[in-house]
Amino acid sequence: MHELSIASAVVDSVLEFVAERSIKRVIAVRLAVGELSHVEEEQLRFCYMAITQETPIRDSALEIERVPAVVRCHHCDYSGRPKYWDDALSAAPVPTLQCPNCGGAVEPVEGIDCAIKSVRFVSDEPVEIIPGASGFVNDPS
Repeated sequence: MHELSIASAVVDSVLEFVAERSIKRVIAVRLAVGELSHVEEEQLRFCYMAITQETPIRDSALEIERVPAVVRCHHCDYSGRPKYWDDALSAAPVPTLQCPNCGGAVEPVEGIDCAIKSVRFVSDEPVEIIPGASGFVNDPS
């Protein structure tokens, strides 16, 4: 269950961010989770909630943005969605690393990462937001 280690790393990063600033409360943490990371959303939410219970971010929401998989085939120059294994014993079709066009091996291009996209928080201090920089956002409410 790698959801626990992912949730733990996210919480550690957010707690470090909170400790370095005058943040009253974290409202929400938004993650981008790639389809090829095979992260189960509900397990990740459960782990996040369990880990944050006794921390300064205990009441924050975990928002998950799914990033679709994109693959590239060097055999036939295909670029797009992967081939899916529909017969897998899972709730949804499983993406494979097989080209849907020629059947060759493909290279994942997008949808493989899990990253913090933004943190919404309430702070006493004004926060400078640099376009294109970190996704940490001060909510003035």
